[in-house]
Amino acid sequence: MAAVTAGCSSAEDKGDFALIGGGGGGEDGSESVTLIQQPWVDLQVENEISKQILEDLGYSVKVNEVSVELGAQAVSTGDADAYLGNWWPSQEPTYGDLIDSGDVVVDSTILEGTEYAPAVPGDVAQRLGISSLADLAEHGDEFGHKIYGIEAGSPGNETIQDAIDDDAYGLGDWKLVESGTAAMLAQVEKAEKAGDAIVFLGWSPHWMTVQFKATFLEDPDKVWGGAGTIRTVSRKGWSDDNPNIATFLKNLTFTTDEAGQFYYDHDKESKSLSDIAAAWIEANPDQVSAFLEGVKSSDGQDAESVIVK
Repeated sequence: MAAVTAGCSSAEDKGDFALIGGGGGGEDGSESVTLIQQPWVDLQVENEISKQILEDLGYSVKVNEVSVELGAQAVSTGDADAYLGNWWPSQEPTYGDLIDSGDVVVDSTILEGTEYAPAVPGDVAQRLGISSLADLAEHGDEFGHKIYGIEAGSPGNETIQDAIDDDAYGLGDWKLVESGTAAMLAQVEKAEKAGDAIVFLGWSPHWMTVQFKATFLEDPDKVWGGAGTIRTVSRKGWSDDNPNIATFLKNLTFTTDEAGQFYYDHDKESKSLSDIAAAWIEANPDQVSAFLEGVKSSDGQDAESVIVK
């Protein structure tokens, strides 16, 4: 799924998605797209790359930040058009029924090889001999009987809470600490410096796998959904009405190394999302060309001739 900025999503406090902008075509009837995102750097940069390229082609692009749940509702009702961050199967509880009903369409896979699960820092795993969720309960005192999560309402948090409610792995007396991604990672850093044990919601791609040497905990009872892939999804019928933008979005693919670099550049080098996206576009003309295959600009030109100089 993924996720760090200095702030966190507050979309759950914003009410109806229509209040912050919805989907639909451009004012002149030309192709347009409203993308949604959570405060996950890889998703934010991928949206920014898309925005910069598509706007250079003459198309209208809006990006709105919303919670996972509100974003799913927006795509399913047509208030938003597309989402490049559909972590699967971890978002199945939120998107599964909408996809099965046809209100949300799976267009492509944008990234493979992800991980998304409760994790502990590598030194904690080694010191306490922990490799599985089944190992946590016997070390409850060291962990303070707490699992640190991300933004309230995220599918990952919900899975953790369900596991606690069901006393999975003997975690019934544990507590989920919800905050934001940045706050969670700050807590991990604080625990690392103090030499304290901590278990948190982890994912890859992310710089946490390098800095914390994160050990993703095994799940022998299959309580956790995992991640696997990140997919691009869109609202029903949008691709037919916006074929060039849809083709472009379906062509998008990134590697976990690229996504991890986006995080590093933003969180460790303090580069802006727009600068990271612009630098990636300039440094990767061959990939940009692949993204533009079968795409026309808004005035009917071959997209590659417009973008790739």
